[in-house]
Amino acid sequence: MTRKTRGSARRRFRTGTLFAISVLLIGSASLRIGLQAGPAIARESAPNQASHEQAAMAPAGSGATSEDLGALISALQKREQDLKRRERQIEDRMKALSIAETAIEDRIAALQGAEQALSATLSLADKAAENDLAGLTDVYEKMKPKQSAALFEAMDPEFAAGFLARMKPEAAASIMAGLSPMAAYAISVVLAGRNASVPTE
Repeated sequence: MTRKTRGSARRRFRTGTLFAISVLLIGSASLRIGLQAGPAIARESAPNQASHEQAAMAPAGSGATSEDLGALISALQKREQDLKRRERQIEDRMKALSIAETAIEDRIAALQGAEQALSATLSLADKAAENDLAGLTDVYEKMKPKQSAALFEAMDPEFAAGFLARMKPEAAASIMAGLSPMAAYAISVVLAGRNASVPTE
């Protein structure tokens, strides 16, 4: 083999070796680029895929969303109507309570007025009765003892004791002296028992 042939063979060997190394480097770079670009492409495609899945799961068209909004608005309107109705019911109850309260207050005022009028009437009646008893007692005191004794003899012991308790001791003693022993004893028992239940202290 000549020198010229050997030099040409060496050049071809070097060229083939460089070409093989270049192919290996290019392949390695492509492999690295593929490994790094794969996740990025997957990340970019994931939102698009999710949006496509959501679009597929959602009802077709915008009519479903409008229906949902319509149902929500209807529910809110119904709720508002219910609240207004309950508010009117509460107002009606408050008015009824106010009317009832006014009627009760008027009734109480009327009862208080009637009670005051009754108290005044009873006071007048008691005063009139007291005046009548005082006047009748004065009449019995001024009568002669024998005449008064005859009247007291016919009286009920409790009734007679009431008059004798109002009289002056001298006038009462004169009447008691003219009574029969049984009448005098019965009146004395009533007079003695009138204050028996009153505490001494």
